[in-house]
Order: sequence, then C-alpha cells, then structure tokens
Amino acid sequence: MDPRPAVGAKGPGGQRGRDRPVAGRTERRRLPLDAASGAVARSREFTRRALLAWGWLPARDADGKAAAEDVLLMTGELVTNACQHAVGPYALELTRCGPLLRVAVCDGDDRMPVLRARCAPARPGGHGLRVVDRLAAVWGSEPVPGGGKRVWLETLRPPTGRTGLTHPEPVRRPAGGDATRDGGERA
Repeated sequence: MDPRPAVGAKGPGGQRGRDRPVAGRTERRRLPLDAASGAVARSREFTRRALLAWGWLPARDADGKAAAEDVLLMTGELVTNACQHAVGPYALELTRCGPLLRVAVCDGDDRMPVLRARCAPARPGGHGLRVVDRLAAVWGSEPVPGGGKRVWLETLRPPTGRTGLTHPEPVRRPAGGDATRDGGERA
C-alpha cells in the first residue's frame, strides 16, 4: 500500500480505493485510545490541535471554517462508530500531505463497516457513516495486520485566494449509484 494519502474512486466491494497519490511533505500524528470514556472528546481535541498546527485553523474564510468543522464532525463519527459497533477504538491516526488530510480510526474488530440503507432523518443513530460518506472526498476501511481494521477518510483543505492551490474534484456518489466526478448518474 502506498503510504501517501490519495484521492480515489469507489472500488469493488463498496470500498473507495486509492488511485491518485497527492504530492507533498507527509506529517503524521497518532493518539492511542483505550476503553476509558471520553474517546470521542479526546479525539476531537487532538484533531483540533493538529488542525491548528497544520494551519487549517484559525480558518481564513468561511470555506476553511466549514472544512475544519467537517473534519472534527467526521472524526467524532468514526470514533463513535468504533465505540458503538466494534470493540472500541485503540488509535486515531492523522496524516497530512499537502492539502490532503487523512483521518483513520483503528479498532480490534475484523468486521468492516457497512453503509446502512437510508433511515428516517428523525430516527436517532445510524447516520454516522452517511455523514462521513457525504462530507469526505473518499473513505474506506482495510484490515490491520494482526486483526482488526482501520476505517479512514480523506478530505481536502479548500484553496484560499492566497495559495493558488488547485485540488482534484472530490468524488460524489449519487444514492444507489456508482461514484462519479460530477455527481451525475452513469449511463
């Protein structure tokens, strides 16, 4: 597996794949987690501090603020899923490479996450992966050597007027369809 983050398209088996590595210096941070309560809050705070160190916060504009808030929300959703549907998370991994951020949560459960069929918006629970699927550029899961899994997501920092950065367009997946670049249905 290429250690660099990538923007990918949805691959076989419902998992989104890694097909375009992003160039740049890679920085990593890891937060060990245990069964103690507060894993979600600790993970969000750890992520917030990393976003501060990596220049995502304080945001320079509304798009930057929204992107940072989305990262914190998605981090909380991945950790919550590991707490509720697995044996609990044992690590949060953050990787930054240029404008791309990868958030991964590792747990000791071999069962891969399943994106549930749509449920009633007012119904509590069952929306976490839908939130991640909607907000992340790509996401997926992979087995961890020795048992367990890593559920990950990747997102791009929005360009600011000062950097001149250009980003690949995120993959958008219509309900019940294959991934497309423009959000439309495939023929």
